[in-house]
Amino acid sequence: MNLILASSSAAGSTGVLLIWIVAMIALMYFLMIRPQKKEQNRVSAMLNDLEKGDSVVTTSGFYGVVLDITDDDVIVEFGNNKNCRIPMKKTAIAEVEKASDGYGDAPSEKKAANAKPADKKAPAEDKSEKK
Repeated sequence: MNLILASSSAAGSTGVLLIWIVAMIALMYFLMIRPQKKEQNRVSAMLNDLEKGDSVVTTSGFYGVVLDITDDDVIVEFGNNKNCRIPMKKTAIAEVEKASDGYGDAPSEKKAANAKPADKKAPAEDKSEKK
């Protein structure tokens, strides 16, 4: 009788151990693998949307403007010196600012585009405050 009880408790502890292993694998997936895949998809989309004239920051911290794009490489111009053009891999780009994000636009043009038509009437004065 003791032999039957011992074998059933061993089978129960194996089942609990198996459940713990599956739970740990699921936890590792949701905490480590899934966020990494999201980040890879974000970077891939960012590099696929890269266009000429976009401002970029490289992984080494240099700011520049994209002049030419090929499949794997880009030519980036750094600073005001027109002779400082460096070809590099697309994977060396950490951040992208689109050329149309407002850095090249004049402030008055942005305000005019975003402004709503103003009313011709002056706002009504509150007579209760004049007492």
